[in-house]
Amino acid sequence: MQEPMVEQAMSQVSKQEELAEAERLNQQAEQLYQQGKYNEAIPLAEQALAIRKKIFVNNHLDVATSLNYLALLYKLQGRYAEAIPLAEQALAIRKKVLGDNHLDVAASLNNLAELYKLQARYAEAEPLYQQSLAITKQQLGDNDLYVATGLNNLALLYKLQARYTEAESLYQKSLDIRTQQFGDNHFYVATSLNNLAELYKLQGRYAEAENLYQQSLAITKQQFGDNDFYVASSLNNLAGLYQYQGRYAEAEHFYQQSLDIRKQQLGDNHPDVASSLNNLATLYVSQARYAEAEPLYQQSLAITKQQFGDNHPKVAATLNNLALLYFSQGRYAEAEPLFQQSLAIRKQQLGDNHPSVATGLNNLAGFYKLQERYAEAEPRFQQSLEIRKQQLGDNHPDVASSLNNLADLYQDQGRYAEAEHFYQQSLDIRKQQFGDNHPNVAESRNNLADLYKLQARYAEAEPLYQQALDINKQQLGDNHPKVAITLNNLARLSESQGNTSRAIELLSQGLRIEEYNLSENLVAGDERQKQDYMRKISGTTDWAISLNLQSAPNNLEATRLALKAIFERKGRILDVLTNSLQILRQRIDDPQSQELLTELIATRTQHANLIFKKPEDFPSPDVYRKLLTEVENKAKQLSDQLSRRSAEFRNLSQPITLEAIQKQIPADAALVELVRYESLGKPHYAAYIIYPNGEIKAKDLGEAEAIDKAVEKLRKRLRVSHPRTIKTLKAAGRDLDEMVMQPVRQLLGETKTILLSPDATLNLIPFEALVDENNQYLVENYQITYLTSGRDLLRQNPNNNRQSPLVIANPNYQQQGEVVALDAYRSIDLSQRVFMPLKGTQQEAETISSIFSQALTLMGNKATKNALKQVKNPDFLHIATHGFFETSLKNQNYVDNPLLRSGLVFAGVEKQQSGEDNGILTAYEGTLLNLLGTQLVVLSACDTGIGDISAGEGIYGLRRAFVIAGSESQLISLWKVEDTATKDLMVAYYQGLKAGKGRREALSQIQRDWLEGKNGKKYQHPYYWASFIFSGDSTPMEF
Repeated sequence: MQEPMVEQAMSQVSKQEELAEAERLNQQAEQLYQQGKYNEAIPLAEQALAIRKKIFVNNHLDVATSLNYLALLYKLQGRYAEAIPLAEQALAIRKKVLGDNHLDVAASLNNLAELYKLQARYAEAEPLYQQSLAITKQQLGDNDLYVATGLNNLALLYKLQARYTEAESLYQKSLDIRTQQFGDNHFYVATSLNNLAELYKLQGRYAEAENLYQQSLAITKQQFGDNDFYVASSLNNLAGLYQYQGRYAEAEHFYQQSLDIRKQQLGDNHPDVASSLNNLATLYVSQARYAEAEPLYQQSLAITKQQFGDNHPKVAATLNNLALLYFSQGRYAEAEPLFQQSLAIRKQQLGDNHPSVATGLNNLAGFYKLQERYAEAEPRFQQSLEIRKQQLGDNHPDVASSLNNLADLYQDQGRYAEAEHFYQQSLDIRKQQFGDNHPNVAESRNNLADLYKLQARYAEAEPLYQQALDINKQQLGDNHPKVAITLNNLARLSESQGNTSRAIELLSQGLRIEEYNLSENLVAGDERQKQDYMRKISGTTDWAISLNLQSAPNNLEATRLALKAIFERKGRILDVLTNSLQILRQRIDDPQSQELLTELIATRTQHANLIFKKPEDFPSPDVYRKLLTEVENKAKQLSDQLSRRSAEFRNLSQPITLEAIQKQIPADAALVELVRYESLGKPHYAAYIIYPNGEIKAKDLGEAEAIDKAVEKLRKRLRVSHPRTIKTLKAAGRDLDEMVMQPVRQLLGETKTILLSPDATLNLIPFEALVDENNQYLVENYQITYLTSGRDLLRQNPNNNRQSPLVIANPNYQQQGEVVALDAYRSIDLSQRVFMPLKGTQQEAETISSIFSQALTLMGNKATKNALKQVKNPDFLHIATHGFFETSLKNQNYVDNPLLRSGLVFAGVEKQQSGEDNGILTAYEGTLLNLLGTQLVVLSACDTGIGDISAGEGIYGLRRAFVIAGSESQLISLWKVEDTATKDLMVAYYQGLKAGKGRREALSQIQRDWLEGKNGKKYQHPYYWASFIFSGDSTPMEF
């Protein structure tokens, strides 16, 4: 009798141990679940389920619990097909054991409904949610917390089906119950407020949504403190609303706060962190800040894959977003496979007929459409439409979107009747779902109006545009970008109708809104981000010029409007960066600003030094690129912080006016703005001339292609110094003059002093070397000062306690032993790592020092990069050394900043010693030199005036760097000139300055003297006298 009892007891102990192990596994899985580590949690939950199935009969409640928990984990991983049978088994067990009306049965019904909802099986989900809610009400009464949850879940289902009225009623009931049970300030109340706000946002009820989001955020902060992950969710939701409204600065602020909290509370690899990174990236894409968006999408994708595996729907969503980014950048070969991968994952995980699959098909079709691959786009748009109709019903907003997209396709193909039919259907659905005043309704009206305008059905188009404008103003505010877009569309319609005055008035309003948003967006971000935003609005600058020159050449208001747009946008980024640094330099009483500035200087130096190191010096190319990326991102963050910091101190500046610029033009001068713009699908150049009395003249100069070719031809001729080349050189100079300056001269009349603001490739040539119709070089009759933009005339040049002049020359590139003195050109190829000594620079420096005895002169081993970086506000700065512009670095995909490809070399460069002084000062580092108040920077080196061309922003090279650093004026070179000739020009230039000549006048006098042969026949060639150009303040220097 004893033996069986012992065996039974031992068996019981074994079962208890196994059940304890199952419980331990569940607890461990729960911990991993809380950390977002679903991949790791699943095998533990599977083991726990297996143990319980082994110990218990299939109908045990613990088995149901394990089934339910494992279904939850599968759901989180997007494994819906595997989750559903588990949830169904759990429901069956609970019904059998507990009966049909138990609360656990209600929970199982709710869980199964949730899975059906995720699979878009809405018809099956709804009765389950309703049954769950009925049981909960029966067991707990109508006002219980669980009833509120059931109402909330059913409301969410209705929201997905666009059954907004039913959803709002249920959300409101859920909120009322929670408020009644817990009071106004409970977390559950905050959740209900948030859900109702989401619904209002969808309906375009933005003011109501914002109020509820803010209430939800306030409650969450009160209950959990400022840094809780629930607070992060509230911040994220509010940011989403602001993004939709075009309030980008506020959206970014809240997205960033949410991300920071989630990282702090959940760790860097949590799914919620991935979601925040994705949201912030999407915001950046909407602002065309593509360089910032890409690494965030990549990080989000890596986390999502790590947590969910490669085939989760969330992975598909991030791949889709990354594809859209690449597409926006024109990186089509990279975008297409990502669109396809995203679609394949959705089909695999969700089935062929899921709404998410429809979204994937729609995006891929949109990609094909914009590439004019219409035969591939149309069937995908149609498949997407059919899925949405089947799953969501004929009147769902997503169906309206599909109809709209198909209409866009048909419009592009000229199939106007079909396009109109689908646009009208889309509009009808949106009006039915959202009412007449939703932004989506405005979009439909705008699109239909575009179609009518194309067909010259102007009378039908106009009221639609006007209605779209009224809706956008009402819902999004007067300064939203969509308001500007609609105004611009109305302006184009007016132009088509021949109503030029109304077109000008409407375009003026649109440009004013764009200027408002431009000012807001340029406050933050680094230079690359600012460039991205400027490119986004360049189309309206082009159109303002085109409207003036092509449609209204004799309309003064059109001319003034175009010129105002040029002044507001051309060289704008340079101005912003210069002003920001000036403000921060002057805030010496603000330790935080000075610390940020110091850290940015160190980080940029580290970044530049890395560029000129060899990848083979690192363990692997991947390590090198990773380090480069980290340093570059840190520099961007610091630049962004400094931009924002300077904005805090900036007084409200007066808007740029033509009158303000006109007042700064000397009485004997004229300002000539040359601008490249798009006209009728082709780039053109134009000239705008403004006189001191306010008179403005404008002229189209013709297609850019011919002018750019003439520029390149002249540049090639100028680089050859042989006397026999004079004839062909003058012919090239005449060709370019005939296209550009002869038309300008016809407008200038007797004016001989020109303040010239070139654009695009015209920045690369000395206009003094152009040849007029009398076979004379322009330098013989004109004095030319170069500007980035006419706005340069408004720049304040504070006398910031200037120090003694600094002359740096003849660096010892080896910093060891003796070097052989040889004549050389002051330009080098960095890839050779050999730097010829420059004998002439020592004589040059000694002569300058004899003219200006107070000058500090650094030569030989003392002529270092670090010595230059330590100097503050020298009266003038003269640097005589080798210059470079390295086009080869552009081919390395990790060097995308043009300011890293141009620079100057200093002592010790050949040794490439460690530390921050590698002997190379890039333009990127030069931007942070302290030259505020420095009257003149002379770069007595070759190639200091060239760099990457950016239409509307000038040349990205050394001149730009020294302007940003604060200098008033610059003397720079456009090509390689031998050492001795450069020395002779520099000595003569400083003698002229000492004699009291203006900074531009001193150079012009040398150029004319050399042309006349006063310094020998050799120097008569433009190769010698035209190589240096002057830009900036041309008045005499103060000594």
